[in-house]
Amino acid sequence: MRLSRYFLPVLKETPAEAQIASHRLMLRAGMIKQASAGIYSWLPLGLKVMRRIEAIVHEEQARAGHVPILMPTLQSSDLWRETGRYDAFGEEMLRITDRGGREMLYTPTAEELVTDIFRANVSSYRDLPLTLYQIQWKFRDEIRPRFGVMRGREFLMKDGYNFDLTEADAMHAYNRHLVSYLRTYERMGLQAIPMRADSGAIGGDNTHEFLVLAETGESEVFYDSAVTELTFGDREIDYDDMAQCQGVLEEFTTRYARTDETHDQAKFEAQVPEERRRSARGIEVGQIFYFGTKYSEPMGATVQGPDGKPVPVHMGSHGIGVSRLVGAIIEASHDEKGIIWPEGVTPFHAGIVNLRQGDPSTDSACEGIYKQLAVEGLEALYDDRAERAGAKFATMDLIGLPWRITVGPRGLANGKIELTSRRTGESEEMAPEAAIARLKDVYGCAAT
Repeated sequence: MRLSRYFLPVLKETPAEAQIASHRLMLRAGMIKQASAGIYSWLPLGLKVMRRIEAIVHEEQARAGHVPILMPTLQSSDLWRETGRYDAFGEEMLRITDRGGREMLYTPTAEELVTDIFRANVSSYRDLPLTLYQIQWKFRDEIRPRFGVMRGREFLMKDGYNFDLTEADAMHAYNRHLVSYLRTYERMGLQAIPMRADSGAIGGDNTHEFLVLAETGESEVFYDSAVTELTFGDREIDYDDMAQCQGVLEEFTTRYARTDETHDQAKFEAQVPEERRRSARGIEVGQIFYFGTKYSEPMGATVQGPDGKPVPVHMGSHGIGVSRLVGAIIEASHDEKGIIWPEGVTPFHAGIVNLRQGDPSTDSACEGIYKQLAVEGLEALYDDRAERAGAKFATMDLIGLPWRITVGPRGLANGKIELTSRRTGESEEMAPEAAIARLKDVYGCAAT
């Protein structure tokens, strides 16, 4: 993509309504534009990052054996009345009456709808286990939306739902989701700590939230500092292996880590040595629940068991805030100049800055690098505008691409260009071919 043809409405000044770094930088970098309170249009750069995140979520869900579907954003109130949640959910649910007088709602979550799909199509235990998931827009009518996409009213969310014959099978699904989420977040350059949490309107006794530590987090968290030393890494997991998935859950949840809703000071002091006790703020980026037959029993979602008798299925639900993650990553990775994207979610793999637009040698070199990167499967954003060098550098720093290739006549006279790391600020002169080879090595199979 050439910047002269791209839609990137960057702002020089910080909008007055932006209170936290992610909101400020997403507005300044031309990633989003507010449409109304808590509702945003996603502009090309923001949409590109969100699609990168979405792709990682899909890949890790497929790796875990989960099956994608797509449900509507509008649901009938009838299903929610079967479980009693239509009246119990509260004012966050946007209720709508259509022209036929039918009561509808804009989806805040989809346990009832997916259970209706299941009960209409699955009747035997032989069809279990089954996990269905979607990535779809949700709406919750927050009383005070703020912090940009971090606490908006409309948001893109991955929500998955498991159906199992027994509690043990359902808890394996719970563990399987925990493992897949750890992989998902690490691929995005995040350390998301699973913490014992409150189930809220979803229900159930077993639930963990995944939180990214950040000063602007909405939740107060208490944890053993040893949890921040845990990484999942590149280990291979057999998602059908109950013992292996249980082992990962124990590894990542045995040490004390809780949100303020479930924090127990006595347990905290008893279980954690004083020098490792920490309290901080955290941003929730996902949550997993096991709630048994809370929805299957009132909705009649049963299967024929091995003995021929009907059995209500055991269920859980599992969510990742896809659009919220864009903000969370920025909160965890930025500096005074702008965003610093991790390689796994960057909108473009590199930026190319032409220091003398219109000069035949620099134009030719930039075109060659731009085309060769594309051949290698790497997307570059080529700043081919007739702007001064300082303005081009400022734009690249603001939008946060991990690598910048700078091409100028002085370096080209020696057959060199400059490759700069956005994270470290370190620059190195090298031949264009060497820079392309370096980027291929950095991204490996991450390039798409």
